[in-house]
Amino acid sequence: MSTTSTLPAPASTPASPAAPDALQAAALQRARAGQMPLNELLDLAQTWQTQGQATQAVLLYGEWLAHNDAPLRHVACFNQGTLLAALQRDDEAETAYRQALALYPNFQQARLNLGHALERKGQPEEALAQWQAVVDTTADTHHDALTLRLHALNNMARLTETLRRFDHSEALMVKSLGLKAAQFDVLQHYVHIRQKQCEWPVWQPVAQVTRNQLLLGTSPLAMLGASDDPALQLLAAQRFVHDRLPAPPAVPLHSLGPKREGKIKIGYLSGDLCLHAVGLLTPELLELHDRERFEVYGFCWSKDDGTPQRARLVKALDHHVRIGHLDDTSAARLITSLGVDILIDLQGLTNGARPGILVQRPAPVQVSYLGFPGTCGIPGVDYILSDRFVLPPELEPFHTERPLHVPHCYQVSDRQREIAPPPTRAQYGLPEDAFVYCSFNNTFKFTEEVFNSWMRVLKAVPNSVLWLLADNDWARDNMLACALSHGVTAERLIFAPRVSPPEYLARFALADLMLDTFPYNAGTTASDALWMGLPILTLSGRSYISRMAGSLLTAAGLPDLITHTLAHYERSAIRLGQNPGRITSLKRYLAEHGRSSALFDMPARVRDIEDALLPLAQAARQAASPV
Repeated sequence: MSTTSTLPAPASTPASPAAPDALQAAALQRARAGQMPLNELLDLAQTWQTQGQATQAVLLYGEWLAHNDAPLRHVACFNQGTLLAALQRDDEAETAYRQALALYPNFQQARLNLGHALERKGQPEEALAQWQAVVDTTADTHHDALTLRLHALNNMARLTETLRRFDHSEALMVKSLGLKAAQFDVLQHYVHIRQKQCEWPVWQPVAQVTRNQLLLGTSPLAMLGASDDPALQLLAAQRFVHDRLPAPPAVPLHSLGPKREGKIKIGYLSGDLCLHAVGLLTPELLELHDRERFEVYGFCWSKDDGTPQRARLVKALDHHVRIGHLDDTSAARLITSLGVDILIDLQGLTNGARPGILVQRPAPVQVSYLGFPGTCGIPGVDYILSDRFVLPPELEPFHTERPLHVPHCYQVSDRQREIAPPPTRAQYGLPEDAFVYCSFNNTFKFTEEVFNSWMRVLKAVPNSVLWLLADNDWARDNMLACALSHGVTAERLIFAPRVSPPEYLARFALADLMLDTFPYNAGTTASDALWMGLPILTLSGRSYISRMAGSLLTAAGLPDLITHTLAHYERSAIRLGQNPGRITSLKRYLAEHGRSSALFDMPARVRDIEDALLPLAQAARQAASPV
């Protein structure tokens, strides 16, 4: 929610062109001799940094500081620290910031940046202490003090959210919004952290924040779970793009690249090719591409988590190209230079996404797929991979991308996922004779309206329990309080711990019926449940994301488990809970036909995707050829 603070150089003579080595040596000599005024030092260091000579600028600051006792030495220490931080030399940056603070203890910008350096070094508690010190010493309400105070509060909120101290993080955001309501970044995190904690309503006004500000400040990802209105989802995406992304270039980058010939080059753009929902779905997509027609690239900034899943994904690529060390422009130029025909973005506007690459149009055909189930509004993304259930004609006006329909179902999955030995109900504290409803979706997908419906279902089916994912204590406590308000006792909500993927898959067999979330349907979780033979009851609405599970059920041959109103959903959940014979029939169908259904025919799914993409790449090549 905030970035590293910097201090501009004082106004002075305009910077000169690039200095030859001899001039640099002369400047360093003057700094050693104590003959360089501070203004000249700052200007010269800024010039060298702009020319890509940040290391020399650091050396210049070092020589000047070693031989100069000027009153404003703390400014030079600070600026040297920012250069060292930019060079990822955080140990030295920390030293520079601490020297600045030793010279001028009330130097709050140095304290802020020291916190950033400590955070990057893996010392979160020390970083929080520095930012808390800024808060404690900036009670003054004048503009500069307020800016520093907000910077510190917002960084503390961001880091405590990362550390999963959700209640503390939310309290810091409330304090920040109380000082200044119009903070788009903070509003985004405030709404989403309330979703994570099942704090309903999530659009809860605070201080002078209006309901309109909460609505407009909701992030694209949070909006997918907050509203089924496709217009609001489009608004959230376009607001984010307008505020965060640069304008598209006048000339698409791909038009400056080499001639595209030979096999069609498909590039996948993702930071989630690891033990992540997207990484769990995509191995066979990458493995089954027809290598006679296609060459497969992975442009990746995923963490190397050391898992077999990560190794399998990398092995499935013809070319694994790490771009985590590159800025968006450099990454886009690299993609263009490799002659990629089709760039498939697997992240959209989720956390860690890099839409700034897509805006520059490094490939002539760019497609959104899987990671962000809705419109992302990114200029330059031409298509969204879909099917006719998940994206019917009436939804097309709410997508900036054109639908690229494939038969049966848009979603790929993995038929080779490892499954642990079957567990027992006793291992997870489940009653042997109860009807077990489950929902293993992340808690930020839970809404008050649907959770209230689940509680009415439990009331109507006395010998039943609801099995949920134990995500965080605040969500658990809020759900238990809601259950009690409906007269549902705490023991009827059973929380499952997070386990390894094989154990997670195996425990689906212990449940009787999965209850889907709405409007943010299950995606990977729905695929997992159906693969393991567990039927899902879903509610399909007006948005792509609220129709995902319905798409999977249609392809699996179970359209009767799709409902279209909350009342119908609730009645169906009660009826199924009161009719275990029907559940037995559904499970038998999935056991006999589920894995052989169109839903899990991965060779056909990959061919369908290729057949949809191939004409687009061929047309782009033909359009690029000289007449």
